[in-house]
Amino acid sequence: MSDPIFSNPNNSDSNPLNRRNFIKSVSAIGLASATGNQFAHAAPDNSKADETAVKGLYESLTDAQRKEICFDWDHKDASRGLLRTFVSNNWQITKPHIRSEYYSKKQQDLIHEIFKGLVNPDWYSKFLKQLKDDTSGKEWGADQSIAIFGKPGSGKFEFVMTGRHMTLRADGNSEDSVAFGGPIFYGHAADTFNEGADHKGNIFWPQALKANKVYQLLSEDQRKIALVEKTPPEAAVAFKGKEGKFSGIAVNKLDSTQKKELQGVLSGLIEPFRMADQNEAMACLAKQGGLDTCNLSFYQQGDIGKDGVWDNWRLEGPSFVWYFRGSPHVHVWVNVADNSAIKLNAKG
Repeated sequence: MSDPIFSNPNNSDSNPLNRRNFIKSVSAIGLASATGNQFAHAAPDNSKADETAVKGLYESLTDAQRKEICFDWDHKDASRGLLRTFVSNNWQITKPHIRSEYYSKKQQDLIHEIFKGLVNPDWYSKFLKQLKDDTSGKEWGADQSIAIFGKPGSGKFEFVMTGRHMTLRADGNSEDSVAFGGPIFYGHAADTFNEGADHKGNIFWPQALKANKVYQLLSEDQRKIALVEKTPPEAAVAFKGKEGKFSGIAVNKLDSTQKKELQGVLSGLIEPFRMADQNEAMACLAKQGGLDTCNLSFYQQGDIGKDGVWDNWRLEGPSFVWYFRGSPHVHVWVNVADNSAIKLNAKG
């Protein structure tokens, strides 16, 4: 049996192994088995509790609050387009901050419960550090905002939380074709805007170090293909489809040792998030053909310290983009779906 992470020969949209069924199979065998990597603590699937908390939050809102932070499923904003799917590196989806008098203590606790459920418990304290570092020492919720689309408990809905270096979503599986409820963003400026080559204290920098281990395993000829001169624009994470032109080296050209190391990279990328979202991302990748349909690129531009430890890199497939930008500090753009017809709504 082939490894679903690398290939799925029946990857058409008519494939009976649809995304939901694949999620169930991945959940049954465990993510560690599917990726060939062992996690010390697998993230529990908090999706049902999370969506229940979103419903409870929605029901607790006053009419005035709903008018301010609740929107129709397809609400369009004059400057951002379809607001539910918008993503950026530093933005507020609505004006009220979570930790403010606008929300009651009970409502703040519910929002915190939702946020906590969206991340791997092993990463919860790391995300709190990121939020504090990136808001000049403010506590969680003091500089983040939320919105709710649709009506939780009756049809499609989505909860969105935004702020500097963060866009997270909980959608109750309302969006069948996308992982994470839509494109997400995470980042960190641990100490200063212009981080040094070692990115001291940056909670996401280990992801880049894992990717650089793959680069070190490449032959000289492979490195010439994988290393690209210029980085793409920051928000350039739209899907290119199966016929798209991808930079870097094709994963199907890697040997078994290199592929195994890349499995570890993928595991590290999805690890910060709850198990339901990890599974959805894996299912979407399998549906489009697995890692063997992806390319891996490293970028010379933005090499902090000129040390050959590439701060900027990208793993990309037909409808899978994970774009890690470590210069001048970490910005990571994530866009994952099971087909390439889904349009991106983003601004760098």
